[in-house]
Amino acid sequence: MRKFITSVLLMSFVACSAPALAREENPFITSKEIDLIKLLPPPPANDSPQTKAELGEILALQVARTPEMVARSQADATEDIWRFADVMGVKFKPDQLPLFTKFFLRVVASEGAVVDTYKEVWKRPRPYLYSDLVKPVVKLSHSGAYPSGHATAGTLMGIVLSNMVPEKRAEIMARAAEYANNRIVGGVHYRSDIETGRITGTVIAARLQTREDFKTGFDAAKKELRGVLELGPEPAENM
Repeated sequence: MRKFITSVLLMSFVACSAPALAREENPFITSKEIDLIKLLPPPPANDSPQTKAELGEILALQVARTPEMVARSQADATEDIWRFADVMGVKFKPDQLPLFTKFFLRVVASEGAVVDTYKEVWKRPRPYLYSDLVKPVVKLSHSGAYPSGHATAGTLMGIVLSNMVPEKRAEIMARAAEYANNRIVGGVHYRSDIETGRITGTVIAARLQTREDFKTGFDAAKKELRGVLELGPEPAENM
Protein backbone atom coordinates (compact mmCIF):
# COMPACT_ATOMS: atom_id res chain seq x y z
CA MET A 1 0.00 0.00 0.00
CA ARG A 2 2.84 2.34 0.91
CA LYS A 3 4.48 1.72 -2.48
CA PHE A 4 1.18 2.44 -4.21
CA ILE A 5 0.76 5.77 -2.37
CA THR A 6 4.36 6.70 -3.14
CA SER A 7 3.79 5.94 -6.83
CA VAL A 8 0.61 8.03 -6.91
CA LEU A 9 2.35 10.96 -5.24
CA LEU A 10 5.24 10.70 -7.67
CA MET A 11 2.92 10.65 -10.68
CA SER A 12 1.02 13.63 -9.28
CA PHE A 13 4.26 15.55 -8.84
CA VAL A 14 5.32 14.81 -12.41
CA ALA A 15 1.91 15.76 -13.76
CA CYS A 16 1.93 19.05 -11.88
CA SER A 17 5.52 19.81 -12.85
CA ALA A 18 5.10 19.04 -16.56
CA PRO A 19 3.12 22.18 -17.48
CA ALA A 20 5.58 24.35 -15.58
CA LEU A 21 8.51 22.72 -17.36
CA ALA A 22 6.74 23.08 -20.69
CA ARG A 23 6.21 26.79 -20.04
CA GLU A 24 9.86 27.26 -19.15
CA GLU A 25 10.97 25.49 -22.31
CA ASN A 26 8.36 27.07 -24.56
CA PRO A 27 9.92 30.48 -25.38
CA PHE A 28 12.68 30.60 -27.95
CA ILE A 29 14.44 33.27 -25.88
CA THR A 30 14.17 34.95 -22.45
CA SER A 31 15.37 38.04 -20.61
CA LYS A 32 18.62 36.19 -19.87
CA GLU A 33 19.60 36.67 -23.51
CA ILE A 34 18.30 40.23 -24.03
CA ASP A 35 19.09 43.03 -21.58
CA LEU A 36 16.54 45.78 -22.14
CA ILE A 37 18.17 48.01 -19.54
CA LYS A 38 21.12 48.36 -21.91
CA LEU A 39 18.83 48.75 -24.92
CA LEU A 40 16.11 51.16 -23.80
CA PRO A 41 16.10 54.45 -21.89
CA PRO A 42 14.16 54.44 -18.61
CA PRO A 43 10.50 55.47 -18.96
CA PRO A 44 9.60 59.14 -18.63
CA ALA A 45 8.98 60.23 -15.05
CA ASN A 46 5.34 60.50 -13.99
CA ASP A 47 5.56 64.28 -13.57
CA SER A 48 7.62 64.90 -16.71
CA PRO A 49 6.42 67.06 -19.61
CA GLN A 50 6.62 63.97 -21.85
CA THR A 51 4.26 61.93 -19.68
CA LYS A 52 1.85 64.85 -19.50
CA ALA A 53 1.93 65.21 -23.28
CA GLU A 54 1.38 61.47 -23.74
CA LEU A 55 -1.51 61.59 -21.29
CA GLY A 56 -2.98 64.39 -23.38
CA GLU A 57 -2.84 62.15 -26.44
CA ILE A 58 -4.71 59.39 -24.60
CA LEU A 59 -7.40 61.81 -23.42
CA ALA A 60 -7.80 63.28 -26.92
CA LEU A 61 -8.24 59.78 -28.36
CA GLN A 62 -10.69 58.99 -25.59
CA VAL A 63 -12.93 61.77 -26.87
CA ALA A 64 -12.42 61.00 -30.57
CA ARG A 65 -12.56 57.19 -30.59
CA THR A 66 -15.53 55.69 -32.39
CA PRO A 67 -17.43 52.51 -31.45
CA GLU A 68 -15.53 50.78 -34.27
CA MET A 69 -12.19 51.88 -32.81
CA VAL A 70 -13.23 50.65 -29.39
CA ALA A 71 -14.28 47.27 -30.78
CA ARG A 72 -11.04 46.96 -32.69
CA SER A 73 -8.92 47.77 -29.64
CA GLN A 74 -10.87 45.25 -27.57
CA ALA A 75 -10.39 42.52 -30.14
CA ASP A 76 -6.67 43.32 -30.35
CA ALA A 77 -6.28 42.79 -26.60
CA THR A 78 -5.70 39.13 -27.51
CA GLU A 79 -2.03 38.32 -28.06
CA ASP A 80 -1.99 35.82 -30.90
CA ILE A 81 -1.08 35.59 -34.55
CA TRP A 82 -4.70 35.20 -35.67
CA ARG A 83 -5.28 38.93 -35.25
CA PHE A 84 -3.56 39.15 -38.66
CA ALA A 85 -6.35 37.13 -40.30
CA ASP A 86 -7.92 40.22 -41.86
CA VAL A 87 -4.69 40.70 -43.82
CA MET A 88 -3.90 37.05 -44.53
CA GLY A 89 -7.29 35.92 -45.83
CA VAL A 90 -9.96 33.31 -45.10
CA LYS A 91 -7.61 30.31 -45.29
CA PHE A 92 -5.52 31.68 -42.42
CA LYS A 93 -6.99 29.48 -39.68
CA PRO A 94 -5.40 27.44 -36.86
CA ASP A 95 -7.14 24.20 -37.78
CA GLN A 96 -5.38 24.25 -41.16
CA LEU A 97 -1.99 25.27 -39.81
CA PRO A 98 -0.90 23.02 -36.90
CA LEU A 99 2.87 23.48 -37.34
CA PHE A 100 2.46 27.21 -37.87
CA THR A 101 0.24 27.46 -34.76
CA LYS A 102 2.73 25.64 -32.55
CA PHE A 103 5.60 27.73 -33.87
CA PHE A 104 3.89 31.06 -33.20
CA LEU A 105 2.93 30.01 -29.67
CA ARG A 106 6.67 29.88 -28.99
CA VAL A 107 7.24 33.20 -30.77
CA VAL A 108 4.58 34.97 -28.68
CA ALA A 109 5.82 33.29 -25.50
CA SER A 110 9.26 34.76 -26.22
CA GLU A 111 7.81 38.26 -25.91
CA GLY A 112 6.56 37.68 -22.38
CA ALA A 113 9.72 35.83 -21.38
CA VAL A 114 11.76 38.90 -22.31
CA VAL A 115 9.49 41.85 -21.51
CA ASP A 116 7.80 40.81 -18.24
CA THR A 117 11.10 40.90 -16.34
CA TYR A 118 11.74 44.52 -17.25
CA LYS A 119 8.18 45.66 -16.64
CA GLU A 120 8.87 44.69 -13.04
CA VAL A 121 12.15 46.61 -13.05
CA TRP A 122 10.69 49.89 -14.32
CA LYS A 123 7.19 49.57 -12.83
CA ARG A 124 5.73 52.44 -14.87
CA PRO A 125 2.11 52.97 -13.79
CA ARG A 126 -0.56 52.46 -16.42
CA PRO A 127 -2.25 55.68 -17.59
CA TYR A 128 -5.50 54.88 -15.74
CA LEU A 129 -3.55 54.35 -12.51
CA TYR A 130 -1.84 57.70 -12.94
CA SER A 131 -4.93 59.72 -13.88
CA ASP A 132 -8.60 59.22 -13.01
CA LEU A 133 -9.46 61.02 -16.25
CA VAL A 134 -8.41 57.97 -18.28
CA LYS A 135 -11.32 55.61 -18.98
CA PRO A 136 -9.95 52.40 -20.48
CA VAL A 137 -12.15 50.26 -22.72
CA VAL A 138 -10.03 47.10 -22.74
CA LYS A 139 -9.19 44.54 -20.07
CA LEU A 140 -7.13 46.15 -17.31
CA SER A 141 -3.66 45.07 -16.33
CA HIS A 142 -1.68 46.14 -13.30
CA SER A 143 1.71 45.06 -14.64
CA GLY A 144 4.14 47.80 -15.55
CA ALA A 145 3.32 49.75 -18.69
CA TYR A 146 6.87 50.03 -20.05
CA PRO A 147 7.57 48.67 -22.58
CA SER A 148 4.27 47.54 -24.06
CA GLY A 149 4.07 43.77 -24.32
CA HIS A 150 1.37 44.00 -26.98
CA ALA A 151 3.44 46.39 -29.11
CA THR A 152 6.43 44.07 -28.68
CA ALA A 153 4.38 41.00 -29.61
CA GLY A 154 2.64 42.70 -32.52
CA THR A 155 5.92 43.91 -34.00
CA LEU A 156 7.60 40.54 -33.43
CA MET A 157 4.72 38.62 -35.00
CA GLY A 158 4.56 41.06 -37.90
CA ILE A 159 8.24 40.74 -38.72
CA VAL A 160 8.25 36.95 -38.54
CA LEU A 161 5.02 36.62 -40.50
CA SER A 162 6.13 39.07 -43.19
CA ASN A 163 9.36 37.12 -43.59
CA MET A 164 7.20 34.09 -44.41
CA VAL A 165 4.96 36.01 -46.78
CA PRO A 166 7.01 38.93 -48.12
CA GLU A 167 4.35 39.55 -50.78
CA LYS A 168 2.19 41.00 -48.01
CA ARG A 169 4.93 42.71 -45.98
CA ALA A 170 3.47 46.22 -46.22
CA GLU A 171 -0.01 45.11 -45.17
CA ILE A 172 1.29 42.89 -42.38
CA MET A 173 3.48 45.59 -40.85
CA ALA A 174 0.70 48.17 -41.14
CA ARG A 175 -1.54 45.76 -39.22
CA ALA A 176 1.20 45.28 -36.61
CA ALA A 177 1.40 49.06 -36.17
CA GLU A 178 -2.37 49.31 -35.73
CA TYR A 179 -2.31 46.43 -33.25
CA ALA A 180 0.25 48.30 -31.15
CA ASN A 181 -1.51 51.66 -31.43
CA ASN A 182 -4.77 50.15 -30.23
CA ARG A 183 -3.23 49.96 -26.76
CA ILE A 184 -3.28 53.76 -26.69
CA VAL A 185 -6.81 53.81 -28.10
CA GLY A 186 -7.82 51.39 -25.35
CA GLY A 187 -6.35 53.66 -22.67
CA VAL A 188 -3.82 51.24 -21.21
CA HIS A 189 -0.50 52.49 -22.64
CA TYR A 190 1.41 55.67 -23.34
CA ARG A 191 3.02 56.47 -26.70
CA SER A 192 6.53 55.83 -25.34
CA ASP A 193 5.42 52.37 -24.14
CA ILE A 194 4.42 51.59 -27.72
CA GLU A 195 7.57 52.99 -29.30
CA THR A 196 9.87 51.02 -27.02
CA GLY A 197 7.71 47.93 -27.56
CA ARG A 198 8.32 48.21 -31.30
CA ILE A 199 12.06 48.48 -30.70
CA THR A 200 11.97 45.47 -28.40
CA GLY A 201 9.95 43.40 -30.85
CA THR A 202 12.42 44.20 -33.62
CA VAL A 203 15.39 43.24 -31.44
CA ILE A 204 13.77 39.95 -30.39
CA ALA A 205 12.98 39.12 -34.03
CA ALA A 206 16.59 39.77 -35.05
CA ARG A 207 17.96 37.69 -32.17
CA LEU A 208 15.62 34.79 -32.90
CA GLN A 209 16.92 34.55 -36.45
CA THR A 210 20.32 33.53 -35.06
CA ARG A 211 18.90 30.46 -33.30
CA GLU A 212 18.88 27.07 -34.99
CA ASP A 213 15.69 25.89 -33.23
CA PHE A 214 13.91 29.01 -34.47
CA LYS A 215 15.18 28.52 -38.03
CA THR A 216 13.99 24.91 -38.07
CA GLY A 217 10.53 25.82 -36.80
CA PHE A 218 10.34 28.84 -39.09
CA ASP A 219 11.10 26.83 -42.22
CA ALA A 220 8.47 24.19 -41.43
CA ALA A 221 5.82 26.77 -40.49
CA LYS A 222 6.57 28.87 -43.56
CA LYS A 223 6.25 25.89 -45.90
CA GLU A 224 2.94 24.90 -44.33
CA LEU A 225 1.57 28.46 -44.46
CA ARG A 226 2.53 29.13 -48.05
CA GLY A 227 1.04 25.79 -49.05
CA VAL A 228 -2.28 26.51 -47.35
CA LEU A 229 -2.42 30.02 -48.82
CA GLU A 230 -1.49 28.59 -52.25
CA LEU A 231 1.25 31.16 -52.68
CA GLY A 232 3.79 28.95 -54.40
CA PRO A 233 7.55 29.52 -54.21
CA GLU A 234 8.78 32.63 -52.43
CA PRO A 235 9.79 35.49 -54.76
CA ALA A 236 13.46 35.15 -55.70
CA GLU A 237 14.48 38.56 -54.34
CA ASN A 238 13.34 37.49 -50.85
CA MET A 239 15.02 34.11 -50.76
